[in-house]
Amino acid sequence: MTQRYSLVAIILHWAIAALLAFQIAVGWALEDLGARGFSLYQWHKSVGMLILALTLVRIAVRYWKPRPAKLEGGWQGALASGVHVGLYAFMLGAPLTGWALVSTAKVQVPTLLFGVLPLPHLPLPAASHTLAENGHGLLAWLGIALFLLHAAGALRHHFLMGDGLIWRMVPGRSTALLVALPALILGGVVAGRAILPAPQAAPTPVPPPVAEQADTEIDNLAQMEAVNATAPADNAAANATQAAQEEPVGPPPAWTVQPGGRIGFSIGNDGETIKGSFAKWTAAIVMDPDHPDSADIKVTIDMASASVGDAYKDGMLPGEEFFGVAAHPTATFVAKGAEATGPNRYRASGTLTLKGVSKPQAIRFALSGKDAVRKVSGSATIARSAFGVGNGDSSTGLTPQVALSFDFTAKRKE
Repeated sequence: MTQRYSLVAIILHWAIAALLAFQIAVGWALEDLGARGFSLYQWHKSVGMLILALTLVRIAVRYWKPRPAKLEGGWQGALASGVHVGLYAFMLGAPLTGWALVSTAKVQVPTLLFGVLPLPHLPLPAASHTLAENGHGLLAWLGIALFLLHAAGALRHHFLMGDGLIWRMVPGRSTALLVALPALILGGVVAGRAILPAPQAAPTPVPPPVAEQADTEIDNLAQMEAVNATAPADNAAANATQAAQEEPVGPPPAWTVQPGGRIGFSIGNDGETIKGSFAKWTAAIVMDPDHPDSADIKVTIDMASASVGDAYKDGMLPGEEFFGVAAHPTATFVAKGAEATGPNRYRASGTLTLKGVSKPQAIRFALSGKDAVRKVSGSATIARSAFGVGNGDSSTGLTPQVALSFDFTAKRKE
């Protein structure tokens, strides 16, 4: 009767084999996916750490439970033992070099195993990154070779030598399991390929960025101002008389932002769109809607409160590649005066200070409601490179413009 491995060893053997097949199927595709493979990359790290944990358990079981005796000696037996040792080295080394690779990368991407358990970075020098990267790739190739040698040796024993070697890893000598268990490996490959993102469609022509449209509007406004400057004196006098008649009575009212407002942002990323928002922000607003030139606006945003709804990406946002929160915890927008662009529609040109850089910035907004309560909604387009946001290797797929939107209710102070 063929001696078998313990049930625990059998389960670990096939589980690790299926997970390795999944890792190989996913791993080779990651380099070509760019930013589109971000979520898949997190899965790759999570499964790698699971393989490391299961391998450690497998080693413990190997010395805890008795193993079947060798069926072959000589150089063939030595080769089989060497393949086994190599496989264990691969199952330990691949996850460890991957862990080292992530820990020494320029962009410190946080790792949450399966979105739940945080994995700390190893305390390794950045100079070891290249070694870890090369070692990880080399181990992957060696692992595939050892995987194939191990399978070929098992098939040789079972079918050519007829010693029933594979039954050692099949509970109860079940023919159904003899087919089903190896099929798990194929299932791992299929699963790995199935979760890869669909090929990216060719980009379609898009209208000019909003920023370019805004520049055109500014140019048109400048031309209009130039025409007005050369208008007859009687027109200027008429305009002055009209302005005098429309001068506000008393100081402009101040407004208090009510709870429930939102400041959101979105940006293209390799054909997809990342959307997020800021959970903490304040706004000090003084403005008479009938006299927008009276506006005095200041908005302060807590940059650490940014979220895109993904724990991995949220962990990257405070870093120096994006918002640099440690040195620049807040961003501010300040504008003195606004102009009407239509009924209840306005444009305010001011200064945005973000990540320690101050640049001119315009926002557009609309008001609805009347009297003491007004609904405010608006938008802006921000050139992120001007503020050094998205300046690292993981940002190459991001579009240059960030679309900002805001929506809140303001109540006039009495």
